[in-house]
Amino acid sequence: MSTPSPGQGQTTSALPTVTLTAALALLSFVMPLATDMYLPAFPRMADELNTDASGVQFTLTSFLIGTAAGQLVLGPLSDRYGRRTPILVGAAVCTVATALCAVAPNLSVLIVLRFVTGFSGAAGLVVGRAVVADVASGAAAARLFGVLMALGGIAPIAAPLAGGAVVDDAGGWRGVFWVLAGVSLLTFLAALAFIPESLPKERRRADGMAATSQAARSVLTDRAYVGYTLAFAFGCGALFCYIAGSPFLLQNVLGFSVGEASIAFSVGALTATVSSTVSTKLVGTYAPGLLLRVGLTALLAATTAALLVTLAGRLDRVLALSLIGIGFLGLGQVFGTATALAIERGPHAAGTGSAVLGTLQGVLGAVLAPLVGLGGKDTATPLFIGMAGCSLVAVLSLLLTRNSPPVAEPSGAPADGAPESTASAAT
Repeated sequence: MSTPSPGQGQTTSALPTVTLTAALALLSFVMPLATDMYLPAFPRMADELNTDASGVQFTLTSFLIGTAAGQLVLGPLSDRYGRRTPILVGAAVCTVATALCAVAPNLSVLIVLRFVTGFSGAAGLVVGRAVVADVASGAAAARLFGVLMALGGIAPIAAPLAGGAVVDDAGGWRGVFWVLAGVSLLTFLAALAFIPESLPKERRRADGMAATSQAARSVLTDRAYVGYTLAFAFGCGALFCYIAGSPFLLQNVLGFSVGEASIAFSVGALTATVSSTVSTKLVGTYAPGLLLRVGLTALLAATTAALLVTLAGRLDRVLALSLIGIGFLGLGQVFGTATALAIERGPHAAGTGSAVLGTLQGVLGAVLAPLVGLGGKDTATPLFIGMAGCSLVAVLSLLLTRNSPPVAEPSGAPADGAPESTASAAT
């Protein structure tokens, strides 16, 4: 495939080049890296910034709120003004804001800057998903989303290990933000060089906020879209519960050292990444909807079992890590399939559909992260209540996708070479 030159307003083909796929993967890499890499630094940040654990955790909440708000704003804007400009502006602002985090003088400033980082960095997530929807649909989109999830999954694997090393040996928690600023800069350069405009002017929604509202209504009144979006968001909610509670679970409850806990966290992320990779192979044989149901069922079974074992007072290292691993195997089947199935329901407003998807994900994460810690730092019960509850809602959300009508094609020609929609078969 020949990639159009940036700014030509052409549409990429249904089979993106390796460079485009890599650039999109880098966009999906930065935000989980920014979420996880500074987790090992929380105790030192609390000491240096004269705050407690909840104060430091609020920097994560602020980041997730910014990510949610950014997706809600930038997704619809990309439907109107195209994909390339929001990605580039977002990456540039994210780079600057992250660098400023490294020199933040106090907690309040850091919280504000983390919001800005999340808001601007959200462009890579929400608009990147819209780019995928521009160039592929059906099983092809699910496969590409799976590839991006798998490649982006490297970040949660590497982040805690790299963060721990930086905190110990290279400038403490401020050094982590300098590293993140460098990665954000690399993302900007990759987007500048390799991500063309995938939404031609004739397919943009140029009639202002009325069109944006209409696009939002069109996806929110589609039962199948809502079902897949809720399944994705609450699947992610289970993950956010684990992210927020894992330092306490692994170190305080299970007795791992900081290094051992970092390795355990990375192994869980590796499990989800391998599962996502397998999902990209399976989606050519099995319907994305089937893979989604299997993944959510595994997640619900594992988290419910973990909760019951915890309530019975029988949680140990082997059981905890085994059940978490099963849950991550399920999650790996959820992310790419749910994303593709949801966004495909609104092919005429992929940016808006992607924005609603990501916004709900971010809002849930922001709400759940501090709630997991309400029971104290020496118990796993709130963590597994949150994970099991989110998993149950995700499974029940699929009821909304039953007997859904076929996807309505957008007016005008679809993306060049895009395959015929397969959403009806997937459900």
